[in-house]
Amino acid sequence: MSVVLVDAGGTNIGSVRYALQRLGVDAALTADAQSIRSADKVILPGVGAAAPGMARLRELELVDVIRSLTQPVLGVCLGMQLLCEHSEESDTACLGVIPASVRRFEETPERCVPHMGWNRLSPVAHHPLLKNLEEGDWAYFVHSYAVPVGDYTLVSCDYGMAFSAVIASGNFHGMQFHPERSAQVGAKLLKNFLEM
Repeated sequence: MSVVLVDAGGTNIGSVRYALQRLGVDAALTADAQSIRSADKVILPGVGAAAPGMARLRELELVDVIRSLTQPVLGVCLGMQLLCEHSEESDTACLGVIPASVRRFEETPERCVPHMGWNRLSPVAHHPLLKNLEEGDWAYFVHSYAVPVGDYTLVSCDYGMAFSAVIASGNFHGMQFHPERSAQVGAKLLKNFLEM
């Protein structure tokens, strides 16, 4: 099985790669369109902001490449947000493969932004990606923008409001949290993705 990490400039690429190595998979880091198209699984990692993330994909001429993929694709953190149609962050048009918009958390006295740390997951759908995921399992988040709950939501999370922790539409999937930093739960979900 060939797995590639899209080299879109995300600062979490190394930790995602190590998490995959712990599962016995050596994922190649690439910005080569043909390598991405021919891989069995594609992972789009990312930490940072939506506008620079999309600018990097345009610069690499990977926007249409990613949109046209038919194999399982996983976006992680910012990578998940880039799979959506639009982000409020710098009013950014994204890849548009998942019919969702990304919105900034509203800061309140009870809700600090960014949302940072461990939080509980609540599965709301049945999906192979969620195999053996339990209600209340913990995952590690760092983000200021989130995807509202919708038809694409597989797992929700509560941070003074419900938001999507895992989303999917067709062959495109996203995890808002960092599976590579979410201990056994993250490893389990990455393993599920690799087995899809």
